[in-house]
Amino acid sequence: MIVAILDTNGAGLGQSIIKKIKQEICADINIIALGTNTFATSKMVKSGAHVGISGDKAICAFCKKNTADCIIAPIGILCNGEKDMELCPCICKAVINMDCTKYILPLQRYNLYIPGTRELSIKDIVDEIIDDIKSKL
Repeated sequence: MIVAILDTNGAGLGQSIIKKIKQEICADINIIALGTNTFATSKMVKSGAHVGISGDKAICAFCKKNTADCIIAPIGILCNGEKDMELCPCICKAVINMDCTKYILPLQRYNLYIPGTRELSIKDIVDEIIDDIKSKL
């Protein structure tokens, strides 16, 4: 199974997800770190990602030329780059056009609110994503 994780800035959330996958799933999972900058990518690789891809052009090329079983990304991916300069429109489009399951992290940002998520912590959301990935193995 190939799991791609997209993160921006310092990749704190991406690191947490990678560590959780490594802890919880002992199956053969190939983790691809998609960092919008080299700092984010290197942090995710240090956390256990097998491959790191940095920058908008490289991420877009990966999304167009490769397959993944799922991708985990922040909610900003739905904004087409309008609200987050780290997520340019080409990344947003490339990720959304991938033929795989997309797990969107509903961070309370960008004036986007997803009903039913207010009481959930990021930990609870990540746990739910990990459980779903486990069920697909």
